[in-house]
Amino acid sequence: MLRSVLALVGVVFVVSCNTSIEKTEFRSTDNGFWNKDSIMEFNFSGMDTIHKHHMFINIRNDNTFPYSNLFLIAALEYPDGAMVTDTLEYIMAQPDGTWLGHGYGSLKENKLWYKENIVFPSSGVYTLRISQAMRKNGNADGILNLEGITDVGFEIVKSND
Repeated sequence: MLRSVLALVGVVFVVSCNTSIEKTEFRSTDNGFWNKDSIMEFNFSGMDTIHKHHMFINIRNDNTFPYSNLFLIAALEYPDGAMVTDTLEYIMAQPDGTWLGHGYGSLKENKLWYKENIVFPSSGVYTLRISQAMRKNGNADGILNLEGITDVGFEIVKSND
């Protein structure tokens, strides 16, 4: 009986491990406040230049985050200096206020689509810069310190396509 349970646990462990993750990293905000001038910068290299990948932006928020959506500016700089900049909007909560994402208690982690089936065309160092672009309605100035975002990160996984 014990052998069967151990074998089952082993199978679950092997199946649950995600070997397609190529890169992942997080940076913490300043005590749960993300300043509008604070750019989260991530450098990565050693990417497969032939196969497709998916890129995600990972956000951890707590119950002090006062909004149901999140606007970000993401800029991906290639080794040759070319840059692609995107303004992104993500839904962070259901209409009833229930947080999306995974986690227990007040901290939730959201894995947000950024680039789908991207091919990294050359070897070298890539740089991803992420900043918050939240505004209050009717106000052109950004929110100086966005409360409730505890960590910002990215993840790159191999595509099955």
